[in-house]
Amino acid sequence: MAKSSKSEKSDRRQVIDEIRRKQKSAEKRQGRAIVGVCVLVALLIVGAAAYSPIKTAIEKARYSGKDLADIGAKADVCGKITEKEATGSGDHVPSSQQVTYKDAPPAFGSHWNEAGLAPAPITDRYYTEGTRPELESLVHNLEHGYTILWYDDTAADDSGEIAAIKAMAATLDANDTNQRLKFKAAPWTAADTKETGKGFPKGQHIAFTHWRNDAAASKSYGVWQYCSEASGAALKAFMEKYPFTDAPEPFVY
Repeated sequence: MAKSSKSEKSDRRQVIDEIRRKQKSAEKRQGRAIVGVCVLVALLIVGAAAYSPIKTAIEKARYSGKDLADIGAKADVCGKITEKEATGSGDHVPSSQQVTYKDAPPAFGSHWNEAGLAPAPITDRYYTEGTRPELESLVHNLEHGYTILWYDDTAADDSGEIAAIKAMAATLDANDTNQRLKFKAAPWTAADTKETGKGFPKGQHIAFTHWRNDAAASKSYGVWQYCSEASGAALKAFMEKYPFTDAPEPFVY
């Protein structure tokens, strides 16, 4: 016997309801899957961001209590020291003026002179790209006898190198009982290379710079040493050869 029209409508309604139920169920499963994937991606991003600083901290801890010479690579990763006659001592320009330096990184030149800005405070020993003062400030530090360790983007991306550099900065800070260990570690960035048109020599990722004065000759000189890796041994020898006292203005901080 044929079904009544009412019965057929009821069957169709049940089929439609079942289809809708399955569709909603599938949408819920898809939604949960999307949320799950998003959470996983977020965790991976957070984990990746946290991994490098944690690894750097762990690697830095192994240098705790060590002499500067025992931090990082051996001194032979660094090349010969070079010098060039310097200009710019006492040449102060307004902090609104940008100076284009001819060397990467600079060891001398015109610079800013503004309290709290240039020179940068001695208490800040280590900088990242986001915290580093402008070059015009750091060049003023050089005039006052600082040694600056510069590290490029390759070193900045290496947790082991950053751990060694941070350890050097911390070691010098901890042992600087009379503010005679004038030292800073600062990044030389891609923006600096673009601005000056110069980068580090090929294969070199670390540079030491100093500004020394030769009073007898009435001349001053910029000093450089480039290294393929961060070396506390080379840094210690460099700072002993070029102490803060040989700078154009050594007793100003």
